[in-house]
Amino acid sequence: MTLRIDISGLSGERVRFAASPLAELTAMLHVLAEPGHHPQLADWAGDVWAALPPELAERLREAEFLWRSSQADFLIPGRPRPTLAEELDDVDRIDDERYVTAALVTTCGSNRVHFAGTSPLTDATARERALEVAQARGAVQEAFAERLLGDPAAVRARVRDTLEQCASAFFDAAWTGAAVRLATDLRLKNDLLRRQGLVAALASVSGAVTLAADGDCIVVDKLQDKATSAHGSGVTFIPSVFGRPHLVAVHAPGWHPVVQYAVAEPAPAEPVPLETVTLRLEALAHPVRLRLLRTLARGPHTTGELAHAWELSPPEVSRHLAVLRRAGLVTARRQGRYVRHTLNVSDLTALGTDLLAAVLR
Repeated sequence: MTLRIDISGLSGERVRFAASPLAELTAMLHVLAEPGHHPQLADWAGDVWAALPPELAERLREAEFLWRSSQADFLIPGRPRPTLAEELDDVDRIDDERYVTAALVTTCGSNRVHFAGTSPLTDATARERALEVAQARGAVQEAFAERLLGDPAAVRARVRDTLEQCASAFFDAAWTGAAVRLATDLRLKNDLLRRQGLVAALASVSGAVTLAADGDCIVVDKLQDKATSAHGSGVTFIPSVFGRPHLVAVHAPGWHPVVQYAVAEPAPAEPVPLETVTLRLEALAHPVRLRLLRTLARGPHTTGELAHAWELSPPEVSRHLAVLRRAGLVTARRQGRYVRHTLNVSDLTALGTDLLAAVLR
């Protein structure tokens, strides 16, 4: 079973990678609601719950169906903004019917509630169905649904205020560290997209995300058979530190297609040896090798091409490339008569983290 996102006929901007404060806050709220899904974050969740003011803790429990089993679509922005406040402003611009319908999607996967084009705000049958499903989910959720249908403006204001309180209670502190990892992941993804194309970029997101053979459809391996179109908007991929192991997809009609994926773990299973870190620092200390890496960052090159680009002799370039290969910063691969050298972007990016780990251990 799969979710298929139609990208046929779209321009080069059909796929974008961007971080979203609101989406990451939503991932954190899901961890707090379902800590069993995230054993690696159990200590963090316990500390947050212990420190929450009682009123805020109660507010999170009353609204948790917005992010517990599935996330309301307006909490995963199709057009991420730099700050949480800006993204909440965008949510405020959504009309009541779209907001309420999205909020009442209370189950996950193929069992999502659909209102067949009707609004539970104006259609009695849709309203009755929404309350019936909410009732089956428990008294707290039923009460929330009744308030939402009775006074959408008041509930929307309360939800926004709750999310703003989360910012000062725990989100701002967690976001400071998460944002660094998200920025690193975005550099890698956008570099892959620019240099190697969409297939490589999607492969780096998850083994569950692929490009169809005809190039017209992104396929997400999910426990559902769904389809949506990215025409007129493209697809947004949002990295998440707190989202592991989930792969969240916004695909409802009328919403911008979004995929929120977990970033790779920040460190390998085994520490990088100090000798390797030293080799890499020494390799980067020479200005000629930095120039060669600058060229390789634009794509694979042969020794002759590098020599020509920097007006160096091929033997001199070969000596510097040998140092870079020993340090693991460059890979050589033969293609017919030529040997092409490629920059190992991930190892170069991780050097700062590896250095800190080597110093602290």
